[in-house]
Amino acid sequence: MAESDRDLDQRLERAIMSLLERRADTASICPSDAARSVYEGDDDGWRALMEPARRAAWRLVAAGEVEVTQGGRPVAESETRGPVRIRRAQR
Repeated sequence: MAESDRDLDQRLERAIMSLLERRADTASICPSDAARSVYEGDDDGWRALMEPARRAAWRLVAAGEVEVTQGGRPVAESETRGPVRIRRAQR
């Protein structure tokens, strides 16, 4: 049975938070890190999870858990062009 979108969304959100918890407070991850950790294969099928991983990051931004950055500064979803990083929200 195929995994539901909601299950995948939750797994990606948990993966992002788990990856960040294992790094220094100021460290960041790439959305691909979460996509790779959730993907259950040996090929590059994780690439299909990149957009869902980015959406998971934006949901976590809305929840106040993380920041999405470009060039080391937080950005709004509407401002992003190209690669982004994810870090814990600065409290």
